[in-house]
Amino acid sequence: MSAQELITDHLDLWTGAVTHKSGTGRGASGKNGKIELTGIKKLRELILELAVRGKLVKQDPSDEPASVLLEKIAEEKARLVEEGKVRKPKKLKEKPGGYTAPFDIPDNWKWSPVDQLAPFPLFDGDWIESKDQDPTGSIRLLQLADIGVGEFKNTSRKYINSETFARLKCSRINAGDILIARLPSPIGRATVFPGLMQDCITAVDVAILRTEEMLNQQYVVHALNSTTCRNQVESYGKGATRFRISTGNLKTILIPVPPLPEQHRIVEKVDELMALCDRLEQEVGDQLEAHEVLVDTLLDALTHSTDAAELAENWARVAEHFDTLFTTEASIDKLKKAILQLAVMGRLVPQSLNDKHASALLDEILAERDRLKREEGMKTKASGAVNTEEAYLTIPRSWVWVRLGNTAKFIDYRGKTPKKVGSGKRLITAKNIRKGYIDKDPEEFISEPDYHTWMTRGFPRVGDTLFTPEAPLGNAANVDLEEEFALAQRAICFQWHVREISPFMLMQILALPFQEQLIFNATGMTATGIKAAKLKEIPVVLPPLEEQKSIVEKVEELMALCDRLKVRLGEAGETRAQLAETVVEQAVN
Repeated sequence: MSAQELITDHLDLWTGAVTHKSGTGRGASGKNGKIELTGIKKLRELILELAVRGKLVKQDPSDEPASVLLEKIAEEKARLVEEGKVRKPKKLKEKPGGYTAPFDIPDNWKWSPVDQLAPFPLFDGDWIESKDQDPTGSIRLLQLADIGVGEFKNTSRKYINSETFARLKCSRINAGDILIARLPSPIGRATVFPGLMQDCITAVDVAILRTEEMLNQQYVVHALNSTTCRNQVESYGKGATRFRISTGNLKTILIPVPPLPEQHRIVEKVDELMALCDRLEQEVGDQLEAHEVLVDTLLDALTHSTDAAELAENWARVAEHFDTLFTTEASIDKLKKAILQLAVMGRLVPQSLNDKHASALLDEILAERDRLKREEGMKTKASGAVNTEEAYLTIPRSWVWVRLGNTAKFIDYRGKTPKKVGSGKRLITAKNIRKGYIDKDPEEFISEPDYHTWMTRGFPRVGDTLFTPEAPLGNAANVDLEEEFALAQRAICFQWHVREISPFMLMQILALPFQEQLIFNATGMTATGIKAAKLKEIPVVLPPLEEQKSIVEKVEELMALCDRLKVRLGEAGETRAQLAETVVEQAVN
């Protein structure tokens, strides 16, 4: 099977594998995160691996063998040593496992350590400290950020002046030099330096291979970026926390060298296939972006339905295309957000004529608030009634608005965090409070005596809601820990005046309308947060208690459906990955 057939016959494997990541980047709109086309990425790796195994183009018996080419390079190196232009190379350091070839290659190819690929020895960039740099200098300092996988990124903007260049005896980088990154990520990545309109040097964590065009530089770069070489590089530092490969170890990496004419043919074929990958990537990226826009449009229409009839019409449109809409984790997460938003708008379950008006529940909540103020000295600065202009949702007639500060006692430990110890009473910090659950990792503790002197404002109970007012803003989870625990700073406990409202209130806090209110009322640039006084003033909706229970039950049912969809997606993804691995193994073996 040719490489072209390998791509076209398994197109669904390469284009069907997609991973969604947070942040921004190519392949998706920035607002919803980066889409990584993992299948096409795997295909690019396979193309390079086929290239270095002699399986991308046919061998030509008339080509001069690679052994003759390497002899010419060795002769040129000897001449340069004899003329004093380069130092006599040191004996190569012994490679872990010796110099056993990783796999068989065609008869007219030859394995060679990197150090024997060029007449000049592999050398490091220059050690340039911050004090040596000069933003007005004329000599560009290339850095790790400039080196992509087969791509010169040209992103750094550091300079030195000519006096520093002479004083530090820096090495000028030439167009055609191969730059190899000695730090992640990924480590060992390589690119050809295309040359710039100014003199350039490079940082010490970049190694330079100067082949003087005795090899096809782009073939060498493809080989260095292949899985074959990547595995060798990583064998020197697996398990290290800060893995940096030395130039001495880089010299020992084995490269499969074809005859020079075949190198040119391989590079031409790789360029052709990578261009095909680019087109596939563009097509899949466009399809995913169109899919994302469609999901956003339909869910936005759903959450902005003005009445039951319009809601039913918009839901029918979503349901009709359900299997094609929710085919990625990102789209399922958007569906979850829409479900929560519909829930807090009273659009998820029908209102019952038998339900009491929520004003009766509100009276019960306010009565408990007044009792706590009267008998326990609880203080609250939350205002009274919610004005019409403050209402940010259209809600059913049987629902009411109330300010958050009037629904719960705020247990807030602002200030210093108590001293942490190895064991004792568990300490729950903002790091433990996630969206919808309490993570026991990391485990932190304070001493028993400190617990009693620290927890003077109240003790969280099962069913209370923990909330993070900053770093991160807006995470919330209901307490399900039976053990006693201490609450750190930057975490607030809402102890609801009527405990039964806890499940619905948690959903409301996590829903988009309330989260938008948090952002609107937050302050700070680098670490956005909301003050407790502002938080108490935010209006929240209050349905009748029986309806709250129905809503929570329906949300849990729909969230379970979303989770099952995700599991199915994961299983399908694993199957695609296993099939792709099988195809790769068959192709390279």
